[in-house]
Amino acid sequence: MSSSFGDDEAVDSMTSRGRDWPCLQQFVVFLENKVGSLHELLRRVEHDDLKIMALTILDSADSAIARLITNNYERTLETLQLSGLAFCETEVIGVMLPDREQPHTSVCGSLMAAELNVHYVYPLMYRRNGRGAVAVYVDNVDEALRVLKERKHEFVTEDDLMEYDDLYG
Repeated sequence: MSSSFGDDEAVDSMTSRGRDWPCLQQFVVFLENKVGSLHELLRRVEHDDLKIMALTILDSADSAIARLITNNYERTLETLQLSGLAFCETEVIGVMLPDREQPHTSVCGSLMAAELNVHYVYPLMYRRNGRGAVAVYVDNVDEALRVLKERKHEFVTEDDLMEYDDLYG
């Protein structure tokens, strides 16, 4: 499935799930910073045959925050709701790294030129045509989408992740 938008294509916000734009739902899970907390979270998610497409951990002395993107938003939401773990959801933009000498610089440079603040970036376990992808969290999603589209960057959507079957191949 191609996820890049054409020049004249408007961003329509409705699909069967209610969204059709290049944002991914990221789960932010709050964990105790103790041995086994992360393992328990990952066991719960992967037990339901979900594929983890991205994972990053921030820890402190008392707690940890796991940011997690999977291949199936709805099933992950249900799993986390039943787990009793504290979590919230945020949107990140899935961006294909361009086939250029400095692909990360290209993506971040596009956002910087628009004076958008990038809070964090982390890799997605997703490839298309030999290129990797990143999840980007910015302070203004709508403006970031506009700028990235204008500069011909390709996006990764939730549909792309659901249909992706080459995670470990």
